[in-house]
Amino acid sequence: MKPAKPITMIAVIVAIAGSAAACLAENWPQFRGPTGLGYTQEKNLPTTWGGPDNKNILWKAPLTGQGHASPIVWEDSVFTCTVHWPATVTDRKKVIPDHHLACYHAVTGKRLWDTIIPPGPWLRTDFRSGPSGGYAAATPATDGNLVYCAFASSVLAAVDFKGSIVWRKEIVPYTFDVTLASSPVLYEDTLILFCAMSKKQDSRVVAFEKTTGDVKWETSLPDVGFGHSTPLIIPVNDKPQMLLLASGGGDAANALQSFDPANGKRLWWCRGQGDAASPAYANGLVYFDSGRGGPGIAVDPTGTGDVSETHIRWTGQYIPEALSSPTIVGSHIYRLFRPDRLECRDLKTGKLIYTEKMPKISTAWASPIADPQGRLFFANAGKSYVIQTGPKFKILATNDLPEGNHPSPAAANGKIFLAGTKNIYCIANKN
Repeated sequence: MKPAKPITMIAVIVAIAGSAAACLAENWPQFRGPTGLGYTQEKNLPTTWGGPDNKNILWKAPLTGQGHASPIVWEDSVFTCTVHWPATVTDRKKVIPDHHLACYHAVTGKRLWDTIIPPGPWLRTDFRSGPSGGYAAATPATDGNLVYCAFASSVLAAVDFKGSIVWRKEIVPYTFDVTLASSPVLYEDTLILFCAMSKKQDSRVVAFEKTTGDVKWETSLPDVGFGHSTPLIIPVNDKPQMLLLASGGGDAANALQSFDPANGKRLWWCRGQGDAASPAYANGLVYFDSGRGGPGIAVDPTGTGDVSETHIRWTGQYIPEALSSPTIVGSHIYRLFRPDRLECRDLKTGKLIYTEKMPKISTAWASPIADPQGRLFFANAGKSYVIQTGPKFKILATNDLPEGNHPSPAAANGKIFLAGTKNIYCIANKN
């Protein structure tokens, strides 16, 4: 059986996730899009924007507060999460900020509604992740009926397309490390949240019935250290697997684990490191690394039980911090490291193809988007790069906006959406 081409694989993954294939070219419903891998089928995305003449800026609209959550898109609606402290608050470590889920019109930029989600129980004091304190780190998800959002006060909520809260759940216990950053993902009739905790005995993965918030299944993970990566659902031999990556910041015998997303049953696991970055998958191989520094590993996901000695295909050399997620295009893995270094490796062997720099890129946290032409968009609301994938490094464009921030881009219906520190931007080719 020949390895699936990237676009074929996209369609398969979307079918597994329960999304309509017809919506693929229009919607960006979760972290890293319909596949969770950063792939888009959009062929007419702009490669240049911003600068002194605001080229290809269709609209920008103000955000209430700030966040690191990436925008998502469903048809004419764009959703994003932020948090905001009132001006009267002088010590942010003593007050939980307001939690905002806002909806904008994708064509005009008009804010349609802004719903405040009652916060959860976790008053946080570790704000190393930025001005929003990491309270709005997780990206929302939508199935076209409800929008699901998680905030780092340890609360999960579902909101309808008119802005009304349908259900709300507090995530208890909440011994997360620094913040709740793993984004919720949808699978069939469930919303899945990965809770990898600083106290291992609290670690778990939970599937909530998406219309009611009731727990459908929960799998305890008492030997899993903390992590911030988002679950990835992939097709393996025509069956779905859910990959969870967390190792508590060091080596672990079960850093990467695979589960059946229908019931939470563990299928296989392998050694490695995992924390901030989510895995990548293509051509029959899963690639993962910690995101905090350490080795990169490629593993064949067709095994059962402990596959560390049987299915790991290669282990790469030590890599530096890279809080974004890796992307596979064709036969190559692309990995952006802080502050501005891009590595390209051969997926099959791990051989380094090139190391180049993208000088003064605003963030190495945002995960890129790959389009059908093999263009890779390292896009954010500051200085961005667009490159052509392949064995040679080729910059197609550099772009400038004034609000460098960490959220990943969203792509839908010929448009790119970027969340800055003050505004959300819509980028589109202008005729």
